[in-house]
Amino acid sequence: MTKPSINHIENYMKTITLNVSEPVYADFQRYAREQDRPASELMREAMESYRRANIRPSKSLRDRQPASVEAVRQPWTDREGLLGDILD
Repeated sequence: MTKPSINHIENYMKTITLNVSEPVYADFQRYAREQDRPASELMREAMESYRRANIRPSKSLRDRQPASVEAVRQPWTDREGLLGDILD
């Protein structure tokens, strides 16, 4: 992930106050030091990840998990059977 420029931060970032528990913040600070990144950047990424997963989930079929069809009713015995079913 590329780091945002100062202009990007000034133009598009909203400063907020975030209350977190001491252990959570300590974990973020420790990991940020290991990664040589600011803890605030990790928290922004965590918030964006949560937003993509829960608030604005992707509508792409590539991002969706397959639905369960429970038990297999009839297994395909060969590739031709699979392609035949798809192309029919």
